[in-house]
Amino acid sequence: MTEQPRDFLADTPAEWPVTSSQTPFTGNKTSVRADEVVMPGGRTARRDYQVHPGSVAVLALDERDRVAVIEQYRHPVRHRLWEIPAGLLDVPGEPPLDAARRELYEEAHIKADDWQVLVDVYTSPGGSDEAVRVYLARGLAEAEQERFAAEEEEAEMRHAWVPLAELTRGVLAGRLHNTCLAVGVLALTAARAEGGLGTLRPADAPWEARPFGPDVS
Repeated sequence: MTEQPRDFLADTPAEWPVTSSQTPFTGNKTSVRADEVVMPGGRTARRDYQVHPGSVAVLALDERDRVAVIEQYRHPVRHRLWEIPAGLLDVPGEPPLDAARRELYEEAHIKADDWQVLVDVYTSPGGSDEAVRVYLARGLAEAEQERFAAEEEEAEMRHAWVPLAELTRGVLAGRLHNTCLAVGVLALTAARAEGGLGTLRPADAPWEARPFGPDVS
């Protein structure tokens, strides 16, 4: 096996030729696109995927090492899932950090003074172009605005403060399944083990993986 340079392990932009593209379905927030993609050797293959505006999530950590979590019904998987506050980048021109602040207020009625980027992920790159940025928020306090008027699935949310260690055990035991919660909790645990929170990126760090705006047509 050929030895690789130390900096080889990084995802790199690439784009194979597309001979045709259709949008057979357009929904309220996302759509489905069907591309005919030229494969190595010259043959084409159809790739269907969800076009998504992207999302942000917030792991809000208090001075007692507890994380703000919410429980919400998710119809596609027929489960109530424990999650961290999160939401779509569906406001045109809104910076991701502003969206994260908004979601933390709307879903948990919390504000934060200290923000860092915890981790960036593609949630399901084989079937969706959704990219998510998970922030770490500290220096927490109750939001000063009136509570956000929740509706639909959010109307029955449960809120809790759970120790980070307990969430980590829940993820590894297979009891907690939400992507943003699992990735955020494990990333924070890893960051602490690999040099501390000072190694995290600033809240305004570049985000090359962010999809191209909220247009899903």
